[in-house]
Amino acid sequence: MHRAVRHDHKDEVVKNRVPDLKGMLLSELEELVAELGQPRYRADQMAGWLFAKGVQDLSEMKNLSRELKAALDSKVTMARSKVVRAERSAIDDTEKLLLEYPDGARIETVILTDDERHTGCISTQVGCRFGCRFCATGAMGFKRNLSPGEIVEQILQLRRRLAPVRLNNLVFMGMGEPLDNYRSLMKAIRIANAPWGLAIGARRMTVSTVGIVPGIRQLAGEGLQINLAVSLNAPTQELRAHLMPIAERYPLDELLDALKYFTTTVGRLVTIEYVLLKGVNDSPEMATILGGIARDLLARINLICYNEIEGAAYASPDDESFADFAARLKQQCPTVVRRISHGSDIAAGCGQLCVLPDIE
Repeated sequence: MHRAVRHDHKDEVVKNRVPDLKGMLLSELEELVAELGQPRYRADQMAGWLFAKGVQDLSEMKNLSRELKAALDSKVTMARSKVVRAERSAIDDTEKLLLEYPDGARIETVILTDDERHTGCISTQVGCRFGCRFCATGAMGFKRNLSPGEIVEQILQLRRRLAPVRLNNLVFMGMGEPLDNYRSLMKAIRIANAPWGLAIGARRMTVSTVGIVPGIRQLAGEGLQINLAVSLNAPTQELRAHLMPIAERYPLDELLDALKYFTTTVGRLVTIEYVLLKGVNDSPEMATILGGIARDLLARINLICYNEIEGAAYASPDDESFADFAARLKQQCPTVVRRISHGSDIAAGCGQLCVLPDIE
């Protein structure tokens, strides 16, 4: 029997908040307007204002009556954030935003630009509880989950930043572990995917996980053609447990079984993310084992050179070592891609997102 996804008390805090319009499904908006004695089409109007037009206040919903807006104002809230700082990379078009929510919680979120592809790298938590040794976010510790509305608001902030260019892809690879905030993640994804919401196709969204096995299995049953990426970073249980404490809870064999289940159920190939750490996980033997895992899973491999973070005792391999590792992988797994960490000069690359407590 597979263990259920753990939802701790932090999720309950989110659930018990005043309803947030930006975190409501259309069916919930319909229930809300019905409760207020309004016709169903008012929900469609509200969804249009919230998600298509991205308004920030009830007063901007011009075709709602003054009485309805007053009634809504007494029953609901609307997630907001402010841009504390924006940084643009000098080496590519990456932009990183530091956002602050009304309670003072701060997260970083990133816009990645590659020709006509504009991707939002979305955070789902303030900090992270899993403490991967090579990740700056993990070094922050865990502060709290983001609510569905706060995640959607983050996406809307990026969309406003890019306008009139369209934000057309989402990767849930920012701060936090998405599957550790499962309910908020899925609600935000459904709002982002819905035609009445942000209208972003499921195949243009990717959820990245450190390996929460029950969450992977639950995600497979959501009926969405969403992409899954797993941060593997070691092809053996011993090394993975050293680098990523989550492997003690969900061992490598359980994780690989869950990934096979996802691929079979959803019909989408999984992507293995592998951060190369010099002298740690970049040996020829590791490449051979990793290639076998990818071949068995029919998975793609994204190779990522480690982005150095302060205080971590790791380094990135040189180009020759990287090329040798990739060549060995390709003998067993034809789909091996070197993923360039965009925005590394502004600490926007893989594993670099972090909000320091004394930041101004």
